[in-house]
Amino acid sequence: MGWTPPPCAGRLTADAPLAPLVWFKSGGVAQWLFEPRDVADLREFLAQVPADVPVMALGLGSNLIVRDGGVPGVVVRLGKAFAGVSRLDEVTLNCGGGASGILVSSTARDHGIAGLEFLRSIPGTVGGFVRMNGGAYGQEVRDILIDCDVVLRDGQPVTMPLSELGYRYRHSDLPEGGIVVAARFCGEAGDPDLIQAEMDRISASREASQPLRSKTGGSTFKNPPGEKAWELVDRAGCRGLTLGGAQVSEKHTNFLINTGSATSAEIEALGEEVRRRVKEQSGVELEWEIKRVGNTQ
Repeated sequence: MGWTPPPCAGRLTADAPLAPLVWFKSGGVAQWLFEPRDVADLREFLAQVPADVPVMALGLGSNLIVRDGGVPGVVVRLGKAFAGVSRLDEVTLNCGGGASGILVSSTARDHGIAGLEFLRSIPGTVGGFVRMNGGAYGQEVRDILIDCDVVLRDGQPVTMPLSELGYRYRHSDLPEGGIVVAARFCGEAGDPDLIQAEMDRISASREASQPLRSKTGGSTFKNPPGEKAWELVDRAGCRGLTLGGAQVSEKHTNFLINTGSATSAEIEALGEEVRRRVKEQSGVELEWEIKRVGNTQ
């Protein structure tokens, strides 16, 4: 793509390695990695990027396979300027798109706001889990979201209320290329000690059941209606299955692991092999929950 990026106030890096920025620690480079200084910088930059140049937001890189051939166009990463969380009223938080689930839930606890504890267990940023309707432990983002601020692909700002997001299981109708820069979450008045106890319970449960200390991508496949993905994978005999440096976790079979030097191609191919075996064994077509982006080599 022969185009020259417009000037910006933030940081713009050509051929930026993405492997260090994603949980799997694999994959190629971004043609351009843009870390905007603020919302105005993001808006001005996107307004000048030609419409045929792909734009993608990158959060904590938890639920993502970056293919080995890299990502064309612009990858936008929201830094510290977008990571603030503040209280709007007794039960509402204003959260930057780059804020982590841990920071949001901890801030809610500090202000005695209950109902946001589950965000403690979502390994991503506000922008990512607003787009994906992230959820865990019986709750989803749609249960707490009031509205979100989005910078559209052409640089225009919009505020989208919950009613416009079309939330479904791990899916929203957020416009393609749009970047969530802030969101408002609403809980209910609660006791900080009880909120902390619930967060501790969630943390302990995750630690016991998920391979959190491995190079992983989080939950790999969506749960089919009435089924649990990990049970289908287990029944198909895939626990511990390996392909190159990639492995199906022994601890939780809906997690793939990079055991050391796996390529993204190996990780994705292992996922496809799991899907094939599950389809053969149970007739169920598993859908990827992990997003796969970029070019194969």
